[in-house]
Amino acid sequence: MTIQFMRLIMSSSIVAGFAVSACFQARAQSAGGDGVRLNQIQVVGTHNSYHVAPTAEVMEQIADFNKILAQAVDYTHRPFAEQFSKLGIRQIELDVWADPAGGLFASPFARRILKAKGKKLDPDPDEGGVLDKPGLKVLHFFDFDYRTTAPTFKKALEQVKAWSKENPRHVPIMILVELKDEPQQPIPRYPVKFDKTTIEFVDKEILEVFDRSDITTPDDVRGKEPTLRGAIVKNGWPALDQCRGKVMFALDNEGAIRDLYLADRPSLEGRLMFASVDPESPAAGWFKINDPVSDYDRIRSLVERGFMVRTRADADTVQARKNDVERRDRALSSGAQFVSTDFPEPRPDFSPYKVVLPGGAVARPNPVAKPKTDPAIVDLEGKLR
Repeated sequence: MTIQFMRLIMSSSIVAGFAVSACFQARAQSAGGDGVRLNQIQVVGTHNSYHVAPTAEVMEQIADFNKILAQAVDYTHRPFAEQFSKLGIRQIELDVWADPAGGLFASPFARRILKAKGKKLDPDPDEGGVLDKPGLKVLHFFDFDYRTTAPTFKKALEQVKAWSKENPRHVPIMILVELKDEPQQPIPRYPVKFDKTTIEFVDKEILEVFDRSDITTPDDVRGKEPTLRGAIVKNGWPALDQCRGKVMFALDNEGAIRDLYLADRPSLEGRLMFASVDPESPAAGWFKINDPVSDYDRIRSLVERGFMVRTRADADTVQARKNDVERRDRALSSGAQFVSTDFPEPRPDFSPYKVVLPGGAVARPNPVAKPKTDPAIVDLEGKLR
């Protein structure tokens, strides 16, 4: 490790009250130097980071309908604070459902079936009436796969914020938000659709928890340039060392929901979340590309061009059950800045499969978008986990 890089990773955090724009003022100074930027690192994230596997009784109901689905949802994540501190996770994903009246997800169908059959009930997801109040909710699929470490969007964000404030030097945490509004089979029940009104709840609830200065937003990166894409191509991303202790948000959705979020905001003006769009779009900056095997060259090309990418090292517990590391290894070598997994630690009854960076680091220099310096693999927070 070079002395220069050691000074970089151990340098002081942003002083209290320092404006968020300062981290983007550093771009010009670091452009010709050895400073590490946000797109020049790689971190491990978790997929459906709130998820707790259904109990055995509910899993039987799911398997009766679809055995493959039952296998796919058989994974559990630690609470966020443990993911951050014990596993070094720096990207999480939240599935978010609209519930403007409250109570929509308070009484899952699976629990009613268990009660009618006189079987053991799983823990009440509405303990304390947490699901009765209006607001965005966090769960995978209502009625059957609903167990979560954070039942509401605001509670999830509050957990992240609490940990962030206790660890002000942390590498930025990216929060991926998937807005869900599709019905699920075989239950003929329909969730609330995200429309022009309900989609505004997302940014609103984020700002009820985080100050804007705690967030790296598209406007921050765009600066005075006319488009987000143009700013990234011309100026690049902000310096990592100036933006520690912050979060950034990205919208997982494509299609109609993404287009609603972009409506009248072609470069995400005023929005809090980045969005996955066409590379030539004025809003281009971050991309969701789930398959690092079939899209390996595409990911590398985007990273080489200065963009950020999130990909998945595994899906539906398939790789973990077989200890198949091909997809994981392709994801890591692709240069995708965020490599998401359901297994940041092994599940012994499946296999030794897990997704970690070399040396157990929280972050490492990106293998494709390399910093000017070329240090040994280190933990960019200055400590090994």
